Amino acid sequence: MFRRKRLQKLLLIVLVLLAFSTVAVITIFPILVPVWLASQLGFRTGEYNVWIDKSVVTTIDGVKLVANIYHPQKLDKTPTILVRIPYSKTLTNTTFANVVGRMWAARGYTVVIQGTRGRYESSGEYFPFKSETQDGIETLEWLKTQPWYNGKIGMWGGSYFGYTQWVLASRVNPGLSALILQICSTDFHRMFYPGGAFSFESALYWAVTSYGKQDIPASEKVLKKGYEGFPLIKADDRAVQDIAFFNEWASHPEKDDYWKAIDGENRTKTLQAPALLMAGWYDPFLPTQIEDFIKIRREAKPEVQSATRLIIGPWAHARTVTFPDGTTPRNYRLESLAPSIPWFDKHLLNYSKSKSPVQIYVMGKNIWRDEQEFPLARAKYTNYYLHSNAQANTLNGDGVLDLTPPATEAPDVYTYNPLNPVPSAGGTMLGPRAGIEKQNDIETRNDVLVYTTTPLQEDTEVTGLVRLVLYVSTTAPNTDFTAKLVDVYPDGSAYNVSEGIIRKQYDSTKQPSQIDIDLWPTSQLFFKGHRIRLEVSSSNYPRFDRNPNTGRPIATEVYPVAAKQTVQHNQQAPSRLILPIVLTN
Repeated sequence: MFRRKRLQKLLLIVLVLLAFSTVAVITIFPILVPVWLASQLGFRTGEYNVWIDKSVVTTIDGVKLVANIYHPQKLDKTPTILVRIPYSKTLTNTTFANVVGRMWAARGYTVVIQGTRGRYESSGEYFPFKSETQDGIETLEWLKTQPWYNGKIGMWGGSYFGYTQWVLASRVNPGLSALILQICSTDFHRMFYPGGAFSFESALYWAVTSYGKQDIPASEKVLKKGYEGFPLIKADDRAVQDIAFFNEWASHPEKDDYWKAIDGENRTKTLQAPALLMAGWYDPFLPTQIEDFIKIRREAKPEVQSATRLIIGPWAHARTVTFPDGTTPRNYRLESLAPSIPWFDKHLLNYSKSKSPVQIYVMGKNIWRDEQEFPLARAKYTNYYLHSNAQANTLNGDGVLDLTPPATEAPDVYTYNPLNPVPSAGGTMLGPRAGIEKQNDIETRNDVLVYTTTPLQEDTEVTGLVRLVLYVSTTAPNTDFTAKLVDVYPDGSAYNVSEGIIRKQYDSTKQPSQIDIDLWPTSQLFFKGHRIRLEVSSSNYPRFDRNPNTGRPIATEVYPVAAKQTVQHNQQAPSRLILPIVLTN
């Protein structure tokens, strides 16, 4: 307690200095803050002073990849922690890198924080995915020649610098000994095209933020210009300018050779080292990251299977979710660092401390819980059937969700007009709009079908994979159906829990058609007195792009048409929401 108070006092002094001196940011702040931060994260005490130098890897095509290197003094040979990151050289980013580099180095690691091609001080052009495999391989070969190198390398990072890990995950001699992969997966195609629809907001936010020489977070005003109008492929032009990599993403909806070159093949099976996967319930990579975990535990070599872990927290993409009651869990940036030293100590320094293979954050309860697998073997997948008397439109309609299969019921009908799509409110996109938002305004729209349970008689935990089976008809040759799982509070306030979409072609002679929509996995406690709600529609915009309903290529379509959408729920067409119910203690 005395030591913590002393550190807090030191931090206060540092903050006062920062108020008066930019020099303090560059010198004092990075030295003292790592000590305080490590204490907050529960790390073992640092044993070494740190010295810093800079080095350059010159690639085969002449690009200079610049890295800052943090060395623990008085150690000749050490494990290496490598971070390959497309960060801009700003005061904030440089300070953060210095803090993290010093904190890890003080505990016996040589830390290499390298700017990827075209970023930080590295030369070349920044073009996502294009050169990371070869640049990463050349960086590993360079590490192998360094005097401090002891044969063990760990990598850390999320999102794009999680991708810089996956492209090296199958390498040997030199290869990786441990990975910490956050909010990223082996399947970027499915992140961009979940259910076949384009993750429009995520793609445009990324492109507009990163197309220049350094990241400048895209403003809502700029993005709105991109969202308005057709065609889809010109959204970047409307927002800022033509961006080559956005055009590529928008024009490759199928998993063709373009995406196969990015995602590789069988990266989970050929993974050579244990991976700690950190995912978020409101992150766009969540479904594919869970799939990575399942595949690793099934297909990777035994020592990798048994040591790989999964953590799923209350996070959007590198952001902490705020819950409806105002509760905000610990900051994501802290959470992303918290497992680093224990994980690297175990796999790079052979410390024996182990944890459960899975740790999840149960929302509603707002607690962390250890598990042995995911999805949970004890979850009971339960059918909640859709009912109405053809009037499920809006929250004032007669849509019901319950455990009784339907008998003879009239279908629900709505018109989906791409020129007036259902707006996104919260969800699993990149950018600041992700997370939990109130849904009541959306539920007043006539093109939103709403099915709700009666008030729950007991607390009901939903943890696992969520799926919706619908029997549908449409007047369009190609269209979308969307789904949203919602928690309805006793006062009627409704908040999004999970979402999904499916885009497919339809044969007018073979309808109704059964469709399966995979919603985002979740762990949510619906409290006694709350209600479980399902929203069904055909748009969730701009989270997903609008389907123009024409059947022509979507990226270039400029003449959208409206479609009549029908959802059946009867004995022959038992539309149902399938929830993984977990008994609570």
